[in-house]
Amino acid sequence: MANPQSVETVSTGADKAKLAVAGLLVIAAVVAFYALGRQDMWMRVAALLVLLAAAVGTFFTAEPGKELIAYGRDSAREVRKVVWPTRKEALQMTGYVFAFVFVMALFLWMTDKTLEWVLYDLILGWKR
Repeated sequence: MANPQSVETVSTGADKAKLAVAGLLVIAAVVAFYALGRQDMWMRVAALLVLLAAAVGTFFTAEPGKELIAYGRDSAREVRKVVWPTRKEALQMTGYVFAFVFVMALFLWMTDKTLEWVLYDLILGWKR
């Protein structure tokens, strides 16, 4: 068996600065939204969206953002490899699940009623 290669990412000072700037832009977006309280709502929302878009853009230029994009691409590639069941197979499996749930509910109800009868009627003698 081949040993999996360990991947070590190095976080540079520039990446840390980009993440800090992205965080500050998110905070600035919220502050700007409330600081522009006397302005029209569209201006407040526009300021919020522009600053949030700048924060997202800054995040995606840093290494964690690039890793997130790579993860998304890899996930989409894996989803394309999945062999999805046919409609008939999906309906069959759904039927099996419903049947199992019904049988299990019936079993639990019968168990509950049996224990109720044993405890209340036989052991404690409480007649309803």
